[in-house]
Amino acid sequence: MQQFQQYIDGEFSDASAQFPSTDPSTGRPWALMPEARSADVNRAVEAAERAFYAPEWAGLTATQRGKLLHRLADLIAENAQHLAEIETRDTGKIIRETSAQIAYVADYYRYYAGLADKIEGAHLPIDKPDMEVWLRREPLGVVAAIVPWNSQLFLSAVKIGPALAAGCTLVVKASEEAPAPLLEFARIAHQAGFPPGVLNVVTGFGAECGAVLTRHPKIAHVAFTGGPDTARHIVRNSAENLASTSLELGGKSPFIVFEDADIDSAVNAQISGIFAATGQSCVAGSRLIISAQIKDDFLARLKAKAEAVVIGAPDDMATEVGPLCTLAQRDHALDLIAKSIDQGAGLITGGTVPSGDGFYFPPTILDCSDAPNAPCVHQEFFAPVLSVLSFDTEEEALRLANDTDFGLASGVFTRSLTRAHRMIRGIRAGIVWVNTYRAVSPVAPFGGHGLSGHGREGGLQAALDYTRVKTVWLRTSDDPIPDPFVMR
Repeated sequence: MQQFQQYIDGEFSDASAQFPSTDPSTGRPWALMPEARSADVNRAVEAAERAFYAPEWAGLTATQRGKLLHRLADLIAENAQHLAEIETRDTGKIIRETSAQIAYVADYYRYYAGLADKIEGAHLPIDKPDMEVWLRREPLGVVAAIVPWNSQLFLSAVKIGPALAAGCTLVVKASEEAPAPLLEFARIAHQAGFPPGVLNVVTGFGAECGAVLTRHPKIAHVAFTGGPDTARHIVRNSAENLASTSLELGGKSPFIVFEDADIDSAVNAQISGIFAATGQSCVAGSRLIISAQIKDDFLARLKAKAEAVVIGAPDDMATEVGPLCTLAQRDHALDLIAKSIDQGAGLITGGTVPSGDGFYFPPTILDCSDAPNAPCVHQEFFAPVLSVLSFDTEEEALRLANDTDFGLASGVFTRSLTRAHRMIRGIRAGIVWVNTYRAVSPVAPFGGHGLSGHGREGGLQAALDYTRVKTVWLRTSDDPIPDPFVMR
C-alpha cells in the first residue's frame, strides 16, 4: 500500500503510528496514513510558534508573503490533476468534480496573495491635539486549521490563504477520513518555499490529535469545518487557551421553488444542489420546498433525472454520482430513511443499496409533505437524499425554510424581483442564492449561523479575522508631561 507522511517544521516524517485509509469505491484499504499523537502535535505547534517569530517569516514584507502565495497557487494549478486523482481515490468524489474544483482552488490562493499587502490599519481623528493615534493590524499567531475530508483542498484554502496573507503560521489537521489530498498538498507547499514551520500538516484521531491541538496553550485561533458535535468539543477546549474560533458547520439548506420559476432551470439546479458530490456537501440543497401548484410536474421531472444519473467508479469521467466516503455514512442514511418512512414520508425513488463492492448509494427523493417532522427533514444526511415539502403561500414557504436549527445556505427560484427581495430579507441563512445554486468565489464571504456556526471564510473579512488590532498613541508635544500630583 502507498504510505503518506506528516509534514512538520519543513520536513516529512513518520508519525507515532499509522492507520489504513479505505478506497470508498471498493471498500478496501489502499494506503497507510500517519497517525499523529500528542508528541507529534506538540512538535508541530512548537515549530509553528518558532516560525511565527523567526525573521525568515516575521521579517518578510506583506508583498513578499504575497509572492510566496502566488508561487503556491501556480504549483497547485500545475499539479491539479495529480491532486484530483488522489482525492478521488481516497474520498470517492468523482474525478470530474475534483479536477474542476482543485483547478479553481488555485484562484483562492491568488486572491489572498493579492490581499496580503492590502490589509491596512487606520489613522484616528483623536480628540486630543497633542496626540497621533493609529491602528495596526497584526497577525494573531499560530492557527489550528481543522478540515473535513470533503472538498478538503478548497476548505483548507479558505483558511490557509487568509492566515498566511495576514502573517500567521498554521498547523493543519486533515480529517482521519481520507486525508491523502492534504498530505500530498504539503509536498506542493514545501516546493513553494515557505520557511520551515510556517505550514505544518498532520492527521490523526480526536483525543490524541484534535483535542491536543485545539487546547494547546500556543494556539491563538482555531478555524474548523465539520459538524456541530465536534465544534462543541472545540469550543470547550478553547476555554483552556482562550483561542478565538471560526466554525463552518453543517446545513439543512432550503431550496425554494415558486410557481413562476423557470422549471427546467430549477430542476437542474436542484439535481446539482443535492446530488453533486454525492450529496456530501455542507451547502447541499437537501430540503426542496415546492409550490403545491407545480409540485407534481416538478417531482416527475426530478424523478426522471435522478433515475437517469450515472452511478459508477469515481475515476470514470462518465460517472455522475460516486460512492459515499464511508460505510458509516451509508448506514446513517439508511437508518434516517427507514425512520422517516415509518413516520409517514413517501419514497419517490432510490433508498436501496446497489449490489457490489464500495459504499455506493443512489439518488433518493422522499416526499415529506405529510411528514414535516420526519428525521430526514431536520437531520443532515451527508448523502444524496432529498426531502420534499410543499407550500401554498409565500408566508408558508418562508416558515418552512426557517424551520431548522441550521442556517448556512438557501436557494430561491422565482421570476418575481419583489418576491425574491422579500425572501432574501426573511430567510435566516448566511447565503441566499437566487435563481442559481452552489456558486462560490474567492471574493464572496461564506458562512452561517445557528448550528451552522459563526465567522466567515472567503473575501477580505476572512483575512482581517486572522489579525488583531494594536492601538498606537504617539504624543507630539515637546513640552514635559505635567507632574500628575501637582494640583493646578
